[in-house]
Amino acid sequence: MTQTETQVPLGVRVRLGHAAVQHVADAVGARVLHLKGYALDESLRWPGRVGTDVDVLVHPDDLDALLAGLREAGWRNHIGFEWGSAFAHSATLQHPDWGYGDVHRLFPGLGPDAARSFELLWATRETRCLGGYPCPVPDLDGQTLTLLLHAGRSQGSIKAEQDVRRAWDEASPERRASVEALVGRLGAEVGFAAAVGGLERYRDRPDYRLWRVSSQGGTRLQEWRARIAAAPTLRAKASVAMLAPMVNVEHLTAQLGRPPTRAEIAREFVDRPMRGVREEIRRRRGRP
Repeated sequence: MTQTETQVPLGVRVRLGHAAVQHVADAVGARVLHLKGYALDESLRWPGRVGTDVDVLVHPDDLDALLAGLREAGWRNHIGFEWGSAFAHSATLQHPDWGYGDVHRLFPGLGPDAARSFELLWATRETRCLGGYPCPVPDLDGQTLTLLLHAGRSQGSIKAEQDVRRAWDEASPERRASVEALVGRLGAEVGFAAAVGGLERYRDRPDYRLWRVSSQGGTRLQEWRARIAAAPTLRAKASVAMLAPMVNVEHLTAQLGRPPTRAEIAREFVDRPMRGVREEIRRRRGRP
């Protein structure tokens, strides 16, 4: 823990982190939208809901420039895109003063074309002052939808359940209709259904199984099969399949609190598939 982390309250540090990321984005000419946490409209935040890190969605064309600018500003890679989640959508960075930040190259469920989805949200963006700095955020419909999509892939999360209750269950009929219209424009039906119900209507969609595992749980084998099924091309499917048996060295480093030794990586390479086999046996036997 750095000296800054021990002296500055988390909420203040996260807001300043948003400002720091936006300052870099402005400097390199990158378009970003700030998501979740303190970027949310007050109407979507329930008592006790706080932000713990900086989340931004960047236009795909601006990704490289933003990452280069953030590295120059002292942000260091913590977990890469390939290992961040089953959707491989974000990279986690860490700054000695501002803490953690997630850079999203796409937002899971927001539609099949990341650039088009960003453009639609960018066209109706608003501005929220975070850490004393103006930061672009989606409008209320966009904030509601991204919050629900995040909840839809957060199986077992009490925070996600409260987000759905606040953003959807308690929403007015007019607000629901407006969000559903945005869902239609973006092609975000599957992820949206994973959050609010009706996922089984989309069993024919390639990403159905991935959203089912993400929202309802499943074994490692089910997750990787779902990831392969959701990959859009044969080449992408092959890349996912090749990644499946590999050791997530970044995650192992985070678990150990230090870089793993070669022996520890080798042991994890053997243990990883064995854990998957044991999970699958328990699932077939109907045991938790």
